Amino acid sequence: MNKIQKFTKAVGRIIRHPYLLNLVLQDESSNKEEVIRKYGLNDGLPLLEINELFPDFTEVANPYAYLSGATMPIDIALLRALAKRYEVKDYFEIGTWRGESVANLAEVAQHCVTFNLPKEDIVKLTGNQQYADLHGFFSKDLSNVEQLYGDSQTFDFTPHFGKYDMVFVDGNHHYESVKKDTETAFKLLKGERSIIVWHDYGLDPETIRWDVMGAILDGAPAEKRKHIYHISNTLCAVYLPEDFPTHKLVPYETPHKYFEIEIKTHPLIPNS
Repeated sequence: MNKIQKFTKAVGRIIRHPYLLNLVLQDESSNKEEVIRKYGLNDGLPLLEINELFPDFTEVANPYAYLSGATMPIDIALLRALAKRYEVKDYFEIGTWRGESVANLAEVAQHCVTFNLPKEDIVKLTGNQQYADLHGFFSKDLSNVEQLYGDSQTFDFTPHFGKYDMVFVDGNHHYESVKKDTETAFKLLKGERSIIVWHDYGLDPETIRWDVMGAILDGAPAEKRKHIYHISNTLCAVYLPEDFPTHKLVPYETPHKYFEIEIKTHPLIPNS
């Protein structure tokens, strides 16, 4: 079967089964090719070693539930460390789950705002009331955490523009959502030292999500892109308004550092 026949057959299948178009649009090899074509970043974002940012990286992740859908502990530790390095007073988070990330930042920043879908919308999407009720579990009673509700694709963020030292983007991870949230995040920044962190830039610390990367770069102002990095050993991309030495991501690279982890439990409900 020649290429024209294959193409005709593929188009015919998509016409008969339109859902197959989503598989084409979401294909990571196509996403990768598009990002490389537009930005020439064959190996993903420049990789910034975590020890370059923090020569003696020592941080905690508390609270942390170790349950489904949680951010990796090192990602939360990175958020806390960045907030300290950049002296973050005002923090904004797009997308929350159990509230672990904003609860951690509430120990560092003075004022935190977390933005999420209303619970009734979550129930409509998932059919699960308990899942909806667990959103913000760790942050709902914290005095310096303000909770906003809405759809980040349509919400009017104008009153919040120019007010935040740090923005964490961890909402819907489809291309259009990430692009829109990225555009919003840059408008939320307060000053020249303000920063952005995107979660789930990678499927794991060595595997890029090319659709997310493309959305970040497409949503960022052109002059800011040179300061968007991937932090080693994490799922996070960051905008840091500084120049750093970087290198290319090498999957399955021989480890040249390791981390010491201490795990300690704190029961929330006393034993009966």
